[in-house]
Amino acid sequence: MPPSPPSSSLAPSYVQARDRFLRAAKDAGARVDSYVHPELGLEGEELAIDVAELGPADADDVVLVVSGTHGVEGYCGSALQSDWLERATPERPDAVAVVLVHALNPFGFSWVKRTNEDNVDLNRNFIDWSATPPATPDYDEIADLLVPEQWTEPERERTDTALLTMLAERGLEQFQQTISRGQYGRRDGVFYGGTAPAWSHRWLRRWTAERLGTARRLAVLDIHTGLGPWGHGELISGASVGDPEHDRASSWWDQVTSMGADSVSADLHGDWLQAAPDLLPSVEVTGVAIEYGTIDPVSVLQALRADAWLHCHGDPTGSSADEVRAQLRAAFADDDPAWFDAVRGRFHQVLGQTFAALGT
Repeated sequence: MPPSPPSSSLAPSYVQARDRFLRAAKDAGARVDSYVHPELGLEGEELAIDVAELGPADADDVVLVVSGTHGVEGYCGSALQSDWLERATPERPDAVAVVLVHALNPFGFSWVKRTNEDNVDLNRNFIDWSATPPATPDYDEIADLLVPEQWTEPERERTDTALLTMLAERGLEQFQQTISRGQYGRRDGVFYGGTAPAWSHRWLRRWTAERLGTARRLAVLDIHTGLGPWGHGELISGASVGDPEHDRASSWWDQVTSMGADSVSADLHGDWLQAAPDLLPSVEVTGVAIEYGTIDPVSVLQALRADAWLHCHGDPTGSSADEVRAQLRAAFADDDPAWFDAVRGRFHQVLGQTFAALGT
């Protein structure tokens, strides 16, 4: 097995991240289950969602920590989960169970992409599939500019100029909303929600019902990167201000924002945290996404555009793939140890607040 990375750094690959997580879980005495994904990883490796549990299996109060909803963002989430298993498990109250879901989107994690094997963004996939998906005419208007069929320098210059002009005309907030809230008509686009529940969606729906359906209270921490100030962990609730879930979140944690209102996130279609209370109707669910900032939003978008082109029009195993993956990793997984020190401190703070809230 490859050696585990230092605790102050992110793993260089999914293989090493998974190995460290499984070792840390075993050493901490956690119960571990693995759910194998049907696809293979970048190195031809097995992919899986791994679940590690500490504490009573029948606990009334459960803390669920999820990494890798957006694959490449799993490098940070995995490192935080493993670090906590290695360092701080004694802080868990005896009556509280901690459940760590490692790599909800293992395909994207391994291939260093935000989306899954079908270019689906899992946080746009939890819509009501019995109804017609939301129409997005404003996205459709610029879809070919966002992800052109050719990724040559002249095409990048042409589309960059057109998009920057639109950004100046519409403003960052409206531009972000148009692009990132989720769209369902362009598989080759960014923030694509798919045409049906994705593999990870179906797994999460089954698993939550089987494992968490008897809990009384569930606190969810879903780890994300790529938005906001460098190293800062904003806590984003999918519930509206005034909703009981948002009120609970605000009483448990500090400075909780609301998606689409006062947060760095746009108002999303199909976010899984917003759907979590419907997945567990008999459980009191209180969840937040922890969003850690990396680089500026325009550079993040450029990396996403390049990745969408690579997997929809290019060759993910070709000569240009390493450069695109490096660009995307830099946008969502900062390898500066100082960045990880900042996000780790925030994670332990939030987890401590969670334990305190469930102890009351």
